[in-house]
Amino acid sequence: MQKITPFLWFDNQAEEAMNFYVSIFKNSKVLSVNRYGDAGPGPKGSVMTASFELDGQVFTALNGGPVYRFSPAISFVVHCETQAEVDEYWEKLSEGGKENQCAWLDDKFGVSWQIVPNVLIELLSDPDPIKSGRVMQAMLQMKKIDIEKLKQAYEQR
Repeated sequence: MQKITPFLWFDNQAEEAMNFYVSIFKNSKVLSVNRYGDAGPGPKGSVMTASFELDGQVFTALNGGPVYRFSPAISFVVHCETQAEVDEYWEKLSEGGKENQCAWLDDKFGVSWQIVPNVLIELLSDPDPIKSGRVMQAMLQMKKIDIEKLKQAYEQR
């Protein structure tokens, strides 16, 4: 069992969100669903918690009511190797949600994600501040990251 598990508080969409995420990420599965009983506080038979695994990372979702909302202050970073992978995750996770700047999006449940190609980290970490600065400026103009445009900015003369 992993030591730390992200715990996501939903109003009443925990099962829907779990199924949505499991459908997007490879090597993912539903682990368990626990339902409210006679003691409540949710309606008897409705989902209380749902545990699921996304590519090896376990999450728990709770239907806790409308008390709390998600914030971009906490997000999940999806590391990608290729533009095709960036495009796939971006398209699926942003459907019904909101595209934000610099690789960030909010999915249809309000959960924040960052879809980040590994090359972005490499280029931003270049010891040449001129090159890494051009990459930063290029990234600041993007919502979904375009790897080719980042590389062009990096190699600019």
